[in-house]
Amino acid sequence: MSRKDVDSLGSRFFAKGWKHQLVWLIAAVVILTVVFQFRKLAGDRAALAKAPRSTQRSAPAKQATELPLPRKEHPQHDVMALVNGKDISRKDLINACVRRFGEDVLESLVNKRLIMSHCEARGITITQQEIAAEVDRMAKRFKLGREQWFEMLQKERGISPEEYARDIVWPTLALRKLAAEKVNPTAEEINKAYVRDFGEMVGARLIAVNDANLARQLQAKLTTNPESFARMAIEHSIDVNSASVGGLIQPIRHHVGDPAIESEAFQLQPGQISSVISVAGQHVILKCEHRIPPRRVNRAEVEQQIVEKLKDEKLRGVANDLFAQLQSAATTVNVYNNPRLRETMPGVVATVNGDRITMKQLGQECLLRHGEEVLETEISQLLLEQTLKRANLEVTEADLQAEVAHAAVLAGVVDEQGNANLEKWFAAITQEQGIEQKQYLRDSVWPSAALKKLTAEKVTVSEEDLQKGFEANYGQRVRCRAIVSPSLRRAQEVWDKARRNPSVQYFGDLAAEYSVEPTSKALRGEVPPLQRHGGQPLLEKAAFALQPDQLSGIVQVGDKFIILRAEGRTEQIDINLAQVRDILHNDIYEKKLRLAMSEKFDAIRENSRVDNYLAGTSHAPPNQAKVRQDSAVRQTGVQR
Repeated sequence: MSRKDVDSLGSRFFAKGWKHQLVWLIAAVVILTVVFQFRKLAGDRAALAKAPRSTQRSAPAKQATELPLPRKEHPQHDVMALVNGKDISRKDLINACVRRFGEDVLESLVNKRLIMSHCEARGITITQQEIAAEVDRMAKRFKLGREQWFEMLQKERGISPEEYARDIVWPTLALRKLAAEKVNPTAEEINKAYVRDFGEMVGARLIAVNDANLARQLQAKLTTNPESFARMAIEHSIDVNSASVGGLIQPIRHHVGDPAIESEAFQLQPGQISSVISVAGQHVILKCEHRIPPRRVNRAEVEQQIVEKLKDEKLRGVANDLFAQLQSAATTVNVYNNPRLRETMPGVVATVNGDRITMKQLGQECLLRHGEEVLETEISQLLLEQTLKRANLEVTEADLQAEVAHAAVLAGVVDEQGNANLEKWFAAITQEQGIEQKQYLRDSVWPSAALKKLTAEKVTVSEEDLQKGFEANYGQRVRCRAIVSPSLRRAQEVWDKARRNPSVQYFGDLAAEYSVEPTSKALRGEVPPLQRHGGQPLLEKAAFALQPDQLSGIVQVGDKFIILRAEGRTEQIDINLAQVRDILHNDIYEKKLRLAMSEKFDAIRENSRVDNYLAGTSHAPPNQAKVRQDSAVRQTGVQR
């Protein structure tokens, strides 16, 4: 890896400051729900237990015993992939990994060394047995065996067992030992947590508004008509998440959230409406749906689980104090961002308590952590380059600028004249998404422009497309209620009940009892009006065949079975096709183009020979695969 490859990342990383980096690390390292963030904590390959410090300071003191877990091994040769006969080398892949992830990986290397150094200074060791026990504890918390736990982490988070032990479990245990005196919970804290996790709860709906007068008016109406709460929440509540499901919220617990809401909720009985509760500048009204009794558990059996959870919570709370200790006890040197030191320490990125982090280590770590995903990107880029070359096409600078401008306009980042505001768009991309402009152009804009070059001329918008688009966006829609069933047998039972009692009230009761779709269930079967050409032709056909108050047959959509009850139709929007023709044309063209681009890339990939040695996969075009298969059959026949 050359100095040029990491030149840009050095100044960005060190400009942030060491404190920002490590505070982030300590705050994140304790909890699994942000487990993928811990992948920033990469460190030494065998840093698991304490060993004597070496007099040679070019490498960190290792904490030796390895956890007996599967290790992720990469091929040792220099070719990482072959794409239609052209290779992607190890060096090129490392450079690509550093361009994309070097900043984060460098940050993690520094942070991990700092924690290790502090542990060494205090004689703190993390043994193989402790790591194994912590792995088993976390697996047990999620009611999984160790192998199932590893499989879930690999599948859901892309974290290998080695990464998990090294980059999540080890730092967690190290920080827990460093902060042991501060994280042990008191008896009062344990009791509150027990009541919080296993005590009584209140199932409730909520309406939140900004206007106090409106809140009082709504509260008065709801007191006389509690059944209208769901509809009132939909129409008035500013809390979008709960409003969309008729005000339903997660059950209210003790010692969680705002004390005023909690106090009011636990005074309510089912069906009762609360007074107006003023919280954080908003005005809240609750309706008690039901009281949930305490869970019957053996306290002695769950107390250790509570203690462990509280320790994790408290450890996050003392993260800043821990960092102050680490910072005061350590010496970190910004080598890469110091021209003089770079001359005297060539190839070194940083030092932590005299331990060196080299550019070679950075590249190797980037390859280990992100090699497979970056290689997939590089393979895709090469496939597109080869396809363009065969078609005698190229992506020009003008094409890139046009694609960027198009993306900005689609996102609504425009100036007063409606033209793309490129300066603002690039600022949003680089700052909010945390990527460089060059990376954005290479990884996002160039592939899009290339595929557009290969497909745009073949995409057309017909009159039929325009007519369907007009009907879908501006035509009548069917207002209806729906019951979604998981099986035909259950749907038939519910349909028969609805047929025997055709009232809308009874259909709503059936939806509330039997529908498996949460939103419509909560809203007693109410669903958004159904449009034509919305992507569900069978359901649309059934809906538009109904007259008001009519019941549909059972319509199968995927693996679900749906019953509709029509309530009428929306009014036709007073507009004609000519008035919106250009808008529709642009929208339909964009959708058809993106679909064509996706299909084109799938075809390119399908008809290419790709040998990915890093992932251990190989794909050949159908004709080549058949030739190889026939050859194997012939060879087998000869041998026999």
